[in-house]
Amino acid sequence: MADQGTSVSPYWELTFDADGDPDGRERDRLLDEVTDRGVRDLIVFAHGWNNDRSGATALYRRFFAPVPTLAPTARIGYVGVIWPSMRFSDEPIPDFPRSVATAVAAGPALDQDTRHALLETFPGRATVVDRIARLLDQRPPEEAELEEFGRLVRQLVEVVPGGPQLLFAADTLAEGVPQSEPVLFTGDTVALCDEFAHALAGLESPGEAAEFALPNPWNGARELLRQATYYAMKRRAGTVGERGLGRVVGQLAERAPGVRVHLVGHSFGGRLVSFALRGLPEGVHTVKSVTLLQGAFSHYAFASRLPHDPRAGGVLQGQHNRVDGPLVCCYSHFDQALGTMYPLASRMADDDASVLGLDVGSMLGAKWGAMGHDGVQAVPGTHALTLAAALNGPLPASGCVNIDAAAVVRRGAPPAGAHSDIVHTELARLVLAAGRVA
Repeated sequence: MADQGTSVSPYWELTFDADGDPDGRERDRLLDEVTDRGVRDLIVFAHGWNNDRSGATALYRRFFAPVPTLAPTARIGYVGVIWPSMRFSDEPIPDFPRSVATAVAAGPALDQDTRHALLETFPGRATVVDRIARLLDQRPPEEAELEEFGRLVRQLVEVVPGGPQLLFAADTLAEGVPQSEPVLFTGDTVALCDEFAHALAGLESPGEAAEFALPNPWNGARELLRQATYYAMKRRAGTVGERGLGRVVGQLAERAPGVRVHLVGHSFGGRLVSFALRGLPEGVHTVKSVTLLQGAFSHYAFASRLPHDPRAGGVLQGQHNRVDGPLVCCYSHFDQALGTMYPLASRMADDDASVLGLDVGSMLGAKWGAMGHDGVQAVPGTHALTLAAALNGPLPASGCVNIDAAAVVRRGAPPAGAHSDIVHTELARLVLAAGRVA
């Protein structure tokens, strides 16, 4: 098919809605054409925080660009997954034009780009978004107004009771039962905003005694909104992965059993492709590698038992064994979104004990850490390599492999840091190495 502005061919797109239902014409085109195009290895990439198709296509175009040169004789096909997620516009993407990654000064007000993204991501809730925007702009001093802000945020991201997305938000299971509705949605808004305000102050002035500062809770209100919307994206990623992409990969295995599939996911896209493993039909062995780039989900997701709770395990426990090859997890300590804000928000999904004045990275990281900050945890036999070592020698043939990618994933300003700094030839080489693509 036409390359749709990408740098490689053959290239297909797969579009999914929030419930994981694919665009039937795109799915059928892929299934009909992949064999005719002589594809042997199919790289399927799922974006993370992103506002529109053009932004996703720009990411795929740039990431895939060096692959034909790196593997000139391989018969590679490419798939870009499009799913409804969003990015706040104060999270610039290194090397991308401003039209794709608009960088604005961090602040409590809701800029027009982010407001538009909220309207697109949560259709039918324009009145709620308008009221949220006014409160962030006015910052009224009354606590009642801040509590109203919290109620509006919860209303914005709520899902229809009984819908499928509620089943895909958990990172861990306690005796087979998913975690309950997070404190992020049920706790005291003033206290939550206060914690986020302190955390942001620490990012902006590292090394200073942020616990003695008294930032305005409204300084953390925008972060509460961000984390609530990302919790909704977390639910969607699991839904689209298991109910959508996993089923399509199963259909592909039936139609083209000789095609080797390599799943790649950035941020919540890493969660999406990981949940796709859980959605594979029994007996499908065509997924030959999974590469997670700054995965925005729990580092315990694949664990059978949690170190701090032997009754609990990861929501994807054992699913890495569905890969007929390695599951590679790239991480970087320069990723502030996953190193500070993710564990803080994840802690709020379980209990409401205060963490003010404590080192978020050391105190929360072990229990609430993300894949993209320190890699897969509590999975026996997991290998650990630097990026240089991974590229200079063969990767393990199976199991989980943690790759410290901080040598290249290192650029970006607060609050996200280097979270989106993934367009590097070294990481494209890693995808090929993980899949043993000649």
